[in-house]
Amino acid sequence: MKPVAAKPNLRNQQRVDVATEARIEKPDGSCLTCMVSNISRTGIMILCDREAVKKLVPGQKTPAPGHWISVTATFSVPVVAQQPVSVVTTGNIVHMRRIARDQFQLGVQFTEFEGNGFEYVNNYVSKLLAASVP
Repeated sequence: MKPVAAKPNLRNQQRVDVATEARIEKPDGSCLTCMVSNISRTGIMILCDREAVKKLVPGQKTPAPGHWISVTATFSVPVVAQQPVSVVTTGNIVHMRRIARDQFQLGVQFTEFEGNGFEYVNNYVSKLLAASVP
């Protein structure tokens, strides 16, 4: 039997499942709205249809290492109950996977946050991880 090499985890942080919208902006200023399926302190996984992928990922091919696709992501996280704040972060699309006929996952690795964005994401992820412990 041929051994299967383990795929590297591009995010070394624990991920938590979420369901929120994110606005993804390309360097040319064009924007799309996608759903965020999970978040960690270092990135988000977004769900897109084929049309969105065509706009975000040239040639619809997974980005080669070092040839990431730059984007700006804007999404909300609750700081306290019923008080969401907007997080704006620059990042790179570093992963793409087709999960259904017309559904794709795109992994966005954060590179820089505006303002207190990292603290908001860190606190949100910590709160969700604490709540998921039995």
